[in-house]
Amino acid sequence: MTDPERPAHLIWATRGHTWGFRFLLDAGRDDPLSDYERAFARDLDKPVVWRQVSELTAVRFPDPLGRRDTAGRVIPHEFVALGGLAASITSVDDGNKLLWPLVEHAYARIWSSDAAPTEGDLRFDG
Repeated sequence: MTDPERPAHLIWATRGHTWGFRFLLDAGRDDPLSDYERAFARDLDKPVVWRQVSELTAVRFPDPLGRRDTAGRVIPHEFVALGGLAASITSVDDGNKLLWPLVEHAYARIWSSDAAPTEGDLRFDG
């Protein structure tokens, strides 16, 4: 991850208008799925989540702009925060206020793409 503005302590998973669910940020982990599964283990089907699991904070909320995929499903944004960022998030509302601004512009550029974004597509320059 070479983008200096890319959130370094954040795993972010979501889907787009036509592309399926995937990790867009991996917090530099070789396997973000293991942290994701540990953080969301008891909350896999809940549409809104805030949960702390040791050094991880899991947050899930629907797309703040109400965007939906081609099947009409609300697009969720799922985050696993690590380190100091994790400690500062004590609710879903905190997650929305602190995490969404980190990714909202990048997501606005990619959500309607026909194909899943590549790392190069995911710019964090506002």
